[in-house]
Amino acid sequence: MKPEWKTTPSGKLRGKGLGLSFEGTSGPFNAITDVAGVSVGYATIIEGDGALIQGVGPVRTGVTAIVPRPLDQIDQPLFAGFFSLNGNGELSGTHYIEETGKFALPVTITNTHSCGIARDATIRWAVELLAERYHDDFALPVAAETYDGFLNDINGFHVEARHVVEAIDAAQGGAIEEGSVGGGTGMKCFGFKAGSGTSSRLVGYNGEEFTVGVFVQANFGTRRHLTVLGQNIGADPDLPPMVTNTKDTDLSSIIAVIATDAPFLPHQLKRLARRASFGIGKTGGMATHGSGDLFLAFTTAASDLGPGSIRTVHFVPDEDIDPFFEAVVQATEEAILNSMIANETMIGRDGNRVPGLPHQAVKKALGLED
Repeated sequence: MKPEWKTTPSGKLRGKGLGLSFEGTSGPFNAITDVAGVSVGYATIIEGDGALIQGVGPVRTGVTAIVPRPLDQIDQPLFAGFFSLNGNGELSGTHYIEETGKFALPVTITNTHSCGIARDATIRWAVELLAERYHDDFALPVAAETYDGFLNDINGFHVEARHVVEAIDAAQGGAIEEGSVGGGTGMKCFGFKAGSGTSSRLVGYNGEEFTVGVFVQANFGTRRHLTVLGQNIGADPDLPPMVTNTKDTDLSSIIAVIATDAPFLPHQLKRLARRASFGIGKTGGMATHGSGDLFLAFTTAASDLGPGSIRTVHFVPDEDIDPFFEAVVQATEEAILNSMIANETMIGRDGNRVPGLPHQAVKKALGLED
């Protein structure tokens, strides 16, 4: 097992490091950044403790930026597809993606009440970077959200434009942090602390090797449904109860961003995005009424989609797409579990507490004890 698969850069344990045996073969870093040219950056805001004072804190939030191209190509569009499993959430730019099958600029993910500023700040960042390009043109970047109000002063609007720029500027390839970082800082999953998670799969096709990478901001699920490697462990007595001094509202969502270097057309990328649903289902998610389950898929393979002449693109035939579907399912499942395993207990506003997933209890439930 490659050491990059076991822990995050800060040393937090990941699923494979816990001993979980996932299906499929991962890339060098088991991350969305295994897709060449894709980078990820965070701005994490953790401030204050105790009783909620709106506008003051406590603050448990942030911004994640997924940069799909090197900066010298960042305004060049990429083929993309979008799918909503349940639409009680927000992912901007989807009308344009549905209409044209493409998007450009960094993808940002934050909390529900900061989605707009993430979008607007990304445009401002692009205008300042590429003033001539946007002198007389528009930008419709993707910005997405999940709700962190159980732990965070979400109505204090602590995410500012500078945090969005910080996340974009911090984007890097290779191994990336997971857990309570960036937009995932204040999130929870199946009653345990969760947030940002990632994974990748390698797919062989026609004598070539392609990569499928998934990044999730996981904030969904009911405790009793938690399933790990096909085994329901949510009701296990060794798992700690959630202790809080206020009612924990069941507001749940997940954002999934799927990147690949395999050549696909927009309708095929929509099909790939749809398959994230099955990875979520394998962990016990079921897209409840209050859930925003929104998925974006894009490919870095088509490099020149601009106007001015007839363009030629290559693509994997629909009849051969199944191994890529499987890769999305596998990487989504692992990314969700990584977001929980690479994490720890967090106490936020009003003393609200979300426990970390206890590693030894998971290993015991799955028969993986040392």
